[in-house]
Amino acid sequence: MDVLIHLFVGLHIIGIASLLGGFLTQMSAMGQGTARFNRAMLHGALTMLVTGVALVGLNQADDNTVNNIKIGVKLAILIVILGIVYVKRDEEKAEKGLFAAVGGLTVANIFIAVLWT
Repeated sequence: MDVLIHLFVGLHIIGIASLLGGFLTQMSAMGQGTARFNRAMLHGALTMLVTGVALVGLNQADDNTVNNIKIGVKLAILIVILGIVYVKRDEEKAEKGLFAAVGGLTVANIFIAVLWT
């Protein structure tokens, strides 16, 4: 079971990298007002959602303790990110504030995962 959990953790990190990488590659475009939400960001957020749910299930099945409040906060943030990216994915330009909010929420989600014990 540990190998499966570690596999999903790796996939979860790939999802985070895709979402954050999509944001970081668009930062210079954000300064010019031409940034847009790309497929990497959408697929990264979806990967995070699926692997995160799988990780909670696998950890509970393995009788590991799961902090449900932490998971709930992370899930709420991810749903906001996913909603913004999904709705705005076809627009030619993203608003600076909305685009920055997705980047900030992504970083916040990372720090919640790492620092909340």
